[in-house]
Amino acid sequence: MKKLVLVLVVGLVSFASHKAVAQFEKGNSLLNLGIGVNSYYSGGIPIGASYEYGVTDDISVGVGVDYLSYRYNFGSSRYGFNILYLGARGSYHFNRLFKLDIEELDIYGGAQLGYRSFSWKDDFSGAGDTYASGVFFGIHVGTRYYFKPNIGAFLELGAGGSGNARLGVAFKF
Repeated sequence: MKKLVLVLVVGLVSFASHKAVAQFEKGNSLLNLGIGVNSYYSGGIPIGASYEYGVTDDISVGVGVDYLSYRYNFGSSRYGFNILYLGARGSYHFNRLFKLDIEELDIYGGAQLGYRSFSWKDDFSGAGDTYASGVFFGIHVGTRYYFKPNIGAFLELGAGGSGNARLGVAFKF
């Protein structure tokens, strides 16, 4: 799966033919819409979104949400769960620090703090909730590559949501 993600990202970057300007700066609004891969839970595909606003040329703050729902039948028994992560997040954008002069690229890392709501339902006798609702803390590192001035792709790795990797479409406005 990791090789597939890498091939997809490299392929998207290779075929981008339009010059884009993506260097992060104060006042930028960033929106990521994506799906999770390699979920921490026993099934389902997480979907998520994050929005960040540039408060300086290197720092953005915002919110993130992740949702995962899964249902499973085992013989005559069923179980399922719903998970919702909602929290604040902040990121540091490394391009200036690393002196990267690739206008289409935005490399970032940061942290999240929020609330995880977990609901579980099953028909099994004695089976219980192994992931409780409550406060969560997470970290992330990621990159955005813009094919056009305001549209690109992103790949984000980290712990702080229902999966440890996410990829999707990135918008800047």
